[in-house]
Amino acid sequence: MEPSPLLELSSLCVNYGAIQALEKLDLVVYPGEVVTLIGANGAGKTTTLRAISRLIRVRLGQIVYAGQDITRRRAPEMVSLGIAHSPEGRRILSRLTVLDNLELGAYTRSDRLGIKADIEQQFLTFPRLAERKQQQAGTLSGGEQQMLAIARALMSRPRLLLLDEPSLGLAPAIVQEIFRIIRTLRSTGVTILLVEQNANLALQTADRGYVLDAGRIILAGNAAELLNDDRVKQAYLG
Repeated sequence: MEPSPLLELSSLCVNYGAIQALEKLDLVVYPGEVVTLIGANGAGKTTTLRAISRLIRVRLGQIVYAGQDITRRRAPEMVSLGIAHSPEGRRILSRLTVLDNLELGAYTRSDRLGIKADIEQQFLTFPRLAERKQQQAGTLSGGEQQMLAIARALMSRPRLLLLDEPSLGLAPAIVQEIFRIIRTLRSTGVTILLVEQNANLALQTADRGYVLDAGRIILAGNAAELLNDDRVKQAYLG
């Protein structure tokens, strides 16, 4: 018997003024999966994550998370429901320390001992952050800032982690480290919806993938199948 989806988007439509950013988007994510969205710039990948986080208004369609219709819920409610979003561009609080950023990631929680234990867990997962815990976040390297953005999102103990372009602007060695961490997170049971410009690495890491073009899904399937699809190879894998 197939498990119930953790996330299901049905006929999702989003507009930016007169521009249709998403058109009748159908997407499903099951518990414990890594699912990736790939496509060219402007295809609607980031818009999809922002719609799920309720950062932008949905014109038509439905978002169901853990069996609840969240289409009209407010953005501040998402973290309490179990959805964490690590946005494109990292958006860390640069004047605060690494430790402060992590503590703010747990702002919806009141279990002090649990928060302390989770901070220690983040330092085990991201040893570079442990070395820099009292450092201002803005002084970290790009790769360290990306690690902090992911660690901060994990501090809310999400069931679903939305990761937007985690490799953007990073050196190849750091990109490999970020993706090693994504695979580790999957092994701990975190469900991940990944938007990533490096389609090759994304599909090597994910269980399934969706290809977006101009706000529509044009291909979907098992990640290994998409990696070997001639259309995907030609358009996105170089």
